[in-house]
Amino acid sequence: MRFDYTHWQGPRPEDEAFIRQMMEIYRNLLLQTGGDVDEALRWMDHFGREYGFFDGDFGLEQFKKLLQDSGEAERTPQGFQMTPKGERRIRQDSLNEMFSSLEAGGTGEHRTPVAGKGGERLSETRAWQFGDDLANLAPLDSMRNAIQRGGIDDLSVTEDDLEVYEQEHLSACATVLMVDISHSMILYGEDRITPAKKIALALTQLIQTRYPKDSLDVVLFGDDATQVPLKDLMRIQAGPYHTNTRAGLQVARRILESRKTVNKQIFMVTDGKPSCIREHGRLYKNPFGLDPRIVNLTLAEAAQCRRKRITITTFMLAADPTLLDFVRKLTELNHGRIYETDPSDLGAYVFRDFVRNRRKRLH
Repeated sequence: MRFDYTHWQGPRPEDEAFIRQMMEIYRNLLLQTGGDVDEALRWMDHFGREYGFFDGDFGLEQFKKLLQDSGEAERTPQGFQMTPKGERRIRQDSLNEMFSSLEAGGTGEHRTPVAGKGGERLSETRAWQFGDDLANLAPLDSMRNAIQRGGIDDLSVTEDDLEVYEQEHLSACATVLMVDISHSMILYGEDRITPAKKIALALTQLIQTRYPKDSLDVVLFGDDATQVPLKDLMRIQAGPYHTNTRAGLQVARRILESRKTVNKQIFMVTDGKPSCIREHGRLYKNPFGLDPRIVNLTLAEAAQCRRKRITITTFMLAADPTLLDFVRKLTELNHGRIYETDPSDLGAYVFRDFVRNRRKRLH
């Protein structure tokens, strides 16, 4: 992802829109710096001076005070640090961005189409049954039934007249988001890691606020694979690594095997072919072409996920024919899905698939 900056022609500091846009720039820089507030502020100062939005009475110090007053950052002996409120705000902004990119009339909310208990109220009603919660009573429909049965002059409501609102049944879903942190994710000036980071933050916010019975885990894979706590998502960065897809799938599968839900899925965001594996504690790597030894062991892990009823959806950030050939084989073995996309619309693809998957049992 690239940002092009020109001389500031937006609102001025006295306008509310100016503050909103300054905060948007700051939060994007915070994602770029891995949550380092001081570094983000240094970039804010640089851009502010170069492009003119820190001219006049509003400068970096005034912006720092704004951050403190808003509760998104705090001054500590070690410098400025992001607060939990600031982290929540970035997660919410990421979520809003993902949903705003979904097509109108798309898949919508991730609910099952089966009516049941424990979900949100639908507009449809049905006859009351013993055990139904009276809090879901549909009063107008119940009164209509009573009037149709006995008339307005001798109005009485019986058990047979009662109707209740249907409720949607929300299926529980366990998701592991696998993020490629190999060197190619930032190679040649391309920033593919920030969109992947936004997706992780947005999924976290969505699940924590809307689907608390769901689970989300994030696995990073480079030379090796490791699970990263959700609280550390802001600090995800790509490094000088190869691509150990097999290790990522292994860690993701073990996590999902421990989950009690029926619906289990892996979302894998990658831009490179598998180029290494770990065997007997040693790293075997071959970045040239598709090494049969690496590929076969990686495909075997995809097949193992299938046997465990874990679906793999791969989101490709590159159109390399070699990678495409590999991912097609992996998808065929796993009976999963594959999407070719680019960093600018990656979020829409991931969220569209996420909400669609939760409309049904995956297996």
